Amino acid sequence: DMYSHDGDADEPEWVKTEREQFVEFRDKNRDGKMDKDETKDWILPSDYDHAEAEARHLVYESDQDKDGKLTREEIVEKYDLFVGSQATDFGEALVRHDEF
Repeated sequence: DMYSHDGDADEPEWVKTEREQFVEFRDKNRDGKMDKDETKDWILPSDYDHAEAEARHLVYESDQDKDGKLTREEIVEKYDLFVGSQATDFGEALVRHDEF
């Protein structure tokens, strides 16, 4: 959907990469299209921990001194990031927990 040949003889590298990803990983039953289960596995892979990924993202973006721990000041500095995060129940956890 994102690429149109429009007279180009050669595909860009990203198109080739996407084509390989589709053939090797997404189209598991090799029928040339993605069915409901293949699409679900692509959007919500079973081996991907969303909560851990979000927690790592919050620490990475907020931990200014890179010590692997968040201080109250670091959290307050990035308050908008925490309020917008599903990991903090969109900021609700910041009010329920004394440590925050």
